[in-house]
Amino acid sequence: MGGKTPGTSYQHNAGTRDRQRTAFTMAELDADLDHIMPSSVLPPFWAKLVVGFVSVLCFARSYDGDFVFDDSEAIVNNKDLQADTPLGDLWHHDFWGSRLSSNTSHKSYRPLTVLTFRLNYYLSGGFHPVGFHVVNILLHGGISVLMVDVFSVLFGGLQFTSKGRRVHLAPRASLLAALLFAVHPVHTECVAGVVGRADLLCALFFSLSFLGYCKAFRESNKEGTHSSTCWVLLSIFLGAVAMLCKEQGITVLGLNAVFDILVIGKFDVLEVIQKVLRKDKSLERLGALRSRGLLFRVSLLTSGGAGMLYVRWRIMGTGPPAFTEVDNPASFADSMLVRAINYNYYYSLNAWLLLCPWWLCFDWSMGCIPLIKSVGDWRVIALAALWLCLIGLICQALCSEDSHKRRILTLGLGFLVIPFLPASNLFFRVGFVVAERVLYLPSAGYCVLLTFGFGALSKHTKKKKLISTFVLGILFINALRCVIRSGEWRNEDQLFRSALSVCPLNAKVHYNIGKNLADKGNQTAAIQYYREAVRLNPKYVHAMNNLGNILKERNELQEAEELLSLAVQIQPDFAAAWMNLGIVQNSLKRFEAAEQSYRTAIKHRRKYPDCYYNLGRLYADLNRHVDALNAWRNATVLKPEHSLAWNNMIILLDNTGNLAQAEAVGREALELIPNDHSLMFSLANVLGKSQKYKESEALFLKAIKANPNVASYHGNLAVLYHRWGHLESAKKHYEISLQLDPAAAGTKENYSLLRRKLEQMQKKDV
Repeated sequence: MGGKTPGTSYQHNAGTRDRQRTAFTMAELDADLDHIMPSSVLPPFWAKLVVGFVSVLCFARSYDGDFVFDDSEAIVNNKDLQADTPLGDLWHHDFWGSRLSSNTSHKSYRPLTVLTFRLNYYLSGGFHPVGFHVVNILLHGGISVLMVDVFSVLFGGLQFTSKGRRVHLAPRASLLAALLFAVHPVHTECVAGVVGRADLLCALFFSLSFLGYCKAFRESNKEGTHSSTCWVLLSIFLGAVAMLCKEQGITVLGLNAVFDILVIGKFDVLEVIQKVLRKDKSLERLGALRSRGLLFRVSLLTSGGAGMLYVRWRIMGTGPPAFTEVDNPASFADSMLVRAINYNYYYSLNAWLLLCPWWLCFDWSMGCIPLIKSVGDWRVIALAALWLCLIGLICQALCSEDSHKRRILTLGLGFLVIPFLPASNLFFRVGFVVAERVLYLPSAGYCVLLTFGFGALSKHTKKKKLISTFVLGILFINALRCVIRSGEWRNEDQLFRSALSVCPLNAKVHYNIGKNLADKGNQTAAIQYYREAVRLNPKYVHAMNNLGNILKERNELQEAEELLSLAVQIQPDFAAAWMNLGIVQNSLKRFEAAEQSYRTAIKHRRKYPDCYYNLGRLYADLNRHVDALNAWRNATVLKPEHSLAWNNMIILLDNTGNLAQAEAVGREALELIPNDHSLMFSLANVLGKSQKYKESEALFLKAIKANPNVASYHGNLAVLYHRWGHLESAKKHYEISLQLDPAAAGTKENYSLLRRKLEQMQKKDV
């Protein structure tokens, strides 16, 4: 090798001896990995091509999957994706489409991620999941490719002169780390779940921000390291973009500061600690760092971060989100010791998911991880093991005389810990116990430490082939696990059932399986899973509500009322449960209680069209026609496409002889919902009674064309023809109606009358 060896190592002129040692150790690490990746070091293009291909291949199976789990709320039911929602609303709404100022908002502010969903919706021409999934897969591929550059910085790139020209090579270490990152199964949730795009975009701009900050430094033999303020400001801007994709993005500023202080400034933490312990006030090195602009750059990072947090807090409006005990039970524990123990146990579980990503679950809440309530719990061993490992790594990072080793361990730990801090419960309560998606960025630090560990292990053992086989085995097994796990994320049935073996005590797993079965019409099986969810979590109001709904439909009204009453007792502001309780009470002829339940539901959710619709049905049963019409009108104001409310208004006005008003309401409804065949049918009946036969006939025929297998459509059209005197046409549609519904007594009677009339006409003709 010739020329200047430390190509992407950003450092001061700390003496020839130190620079040579750094270059030697980088080459030494690469040599230690030679038996694992025996090919010569690859030029960046080929290294990135390999990593990109592998990363896409591992998750390609999810490309044609459905929208699953949180995708429904964040995408399918999110009005911010649709063209009729102004783009400006994205900046005032949370990730799920609710206003940030709302007390029910989760305060997850990710407008740039939602904007990409909106572009997907526009380009795909609707909610077609393939386009959404393909973007996620490509994003992961792009991030994995970018990680080759990131890891090259962390490990130190290599440069050498070949035939008179300088060539930059990605070291084996960065290539291996990038491959480990590309095939890590814990990434499946981010890639195969469309909502994981928030984490992918955050990671993309996080990496660009870090690389941009690294660009702020360049070597100069005469002047040492200088910084470009423009690059620093660009890095801060990219950090802000990352934060607008997901809140975790702001942590890149902390990582940049650590990189600047410990790597660029060569700030020796151990030396400072020793001087402080000796009460030595001569910290000359601090002055040297200040003269080189370190404090200025860190001040820029601090100011930028503080500004982002201030703006974020102002946008959030009403303060932090309100989570419940089932979301994060440890954070509601009364004892600080219990909280601390469980938080640390959660950290150990996250570490285990990085080490052994075999037991993966879409949700880890609701009893999946029981609380540790005493130090006598055997699980305390896990958090003790975690801290022993971390303390060991920190000591190695601080105390090692090898500057290159210190660099790798420090930055590896920085990448592992700093992006994880927002999910640690240290600064604020989070709404989950364990979430695989938050490990996307920290996994980069894990890959750095693991790669360095392989190199160190190879250096001190003679069984290099065994280590090579082990590493290649990890890559192959992880890639296979990615393919399998991607298949499980293709639809909700596979996803939810895959969680049963991982978290059998998780009530939400049983709830989601039950909900999926109920949506498919398998109510009997759904009841079993809902009952198990309630057994595992006796305060699971959503499971009670859904179970009560099914029991209501099966006419098991007493148990349904008990469940729904318990649900609103546990959560008094649960509007949907109040409405369903009102429906059950109405069926039990307890009209006053039903009205009160409906009113309570509307009190807790002012814009609740379905509740107004059901309240209107109650008033109609009580012959309170004006109140019924007002309730249905409220439903249509809140939801103009509420077909049932429009239909009931038309029918009630028709039945009470208000044909002119019924006709006006019907025409208004069809203007708003022009393709609704049930509205065409109702208005056609009104027009027929008003002797507007031609217009009535046109609507009947249009309704039949839209849905030709409804017996009543043909039967009522036959009645129209019967009145109109078009007897042969009437006979034809009576017969079609009876073929579709032979038991229709009214149609049979009308058909008999028509046949007698036709027979009499034939006799007269004779």
